Amino acid sequence: MASLLEPFTVSFVVRSLIGGVLLAAACALVGVWVIARGMTFLGEAMSHGMLPGVAIASIFGGNLVVGAAASAFAMAVGVNALRHSREFGRDTSIGLLFVGMLSVGVIVVSHSRSFATDLTAFLFGDVLAIRWPDLLLLAGAVAVIAVTSAVCYRPFLALTFDPRKARTLGLRPEIANAVMLALLTITMAVAFSVVGTLLAFGMLIAPSAAAMLVARRLPAVMLTSFGIGSAATVAGLWLSWHAATAAGATIAAVAVLLFFVILGVRRVTTAVRRRRSPARTPAPHPVPEGSL
Repeated sequence: MASLLEPFTVSFVVRSLIGGVLLAAACALVGVWVIARGMTFLGEAMSHGMLPGVAIASIFGGNLVVGAAASAFAMAVGVNALRHSREFGRDTSIGLLFVGMLSVGVIVVSHSRSFATDLTAFLFGDVLAIRWPDLLLLAGAVAVIAVTSAVCYRPFLALTFDPRKARTLGLRPEIANAVMLALLTITMAVAFSVVGTLLAFGMLIAPSAAAMLVARRLPAVMLTSFGIGSAATVAGLWLSWHAATAAGATIAAVAVLLFFVILGVRRVTTAVRRRRSPARTPAPHPVPEGSL
């Protein structure tokens, strides 16, 4: 038991654990909507499209979170402007903007020797380097995301399943879509600044996707996603401590592994239920009155 709890007696691991749980909460509230609306590729593009803003902010001594948010928001605005294009699909516009913004970021980085060494930290992060100010930033982001999600739950729900009906009900799907993109921007920008883009995107997608295999109602999916993300954080930190692996990458890998474990268990249980259920014989057609 002492060896099991050994990593969590170290101060920087405790900070990483708190940060991972807070990140799981933020990503659970946003990731469910991202997957339900088919915005996974947009989330991945935004996670790497933040590089130009981060690089420019670093060169001019600005705030990296603000730079990342500005770049991610520019990506979201561009995708939103091109989503109704008849010449190409939505995925094509996301891919073009993703490659374009990432290329600009690499070009900016290549002209800055001081920032070039931080590129690895931008992509992979270091969850073990979380400080108390980072935890306060994450906690503030979780509070903003939670309040906004609660207030906008009905518009988000209508936008996800029936945008046309949302418009007829006066829920203004355009505003709901903008707010949802803003929440995604805040989540990715804050998460990037604390843990890097790899863990940020991994926690955004894997726990929510796994939760959708277990629960049906969206509030239950969000709560389950939070539990899976928190479990991945604990297991990932423990494994990285004893195996001497990168903590952020290990947490992300555990989250993805949990998804496939849950998927496998669900498929096995579904197959067992089908085998146990008796074959249903088709009901006889009713005979119309007066035909005999």
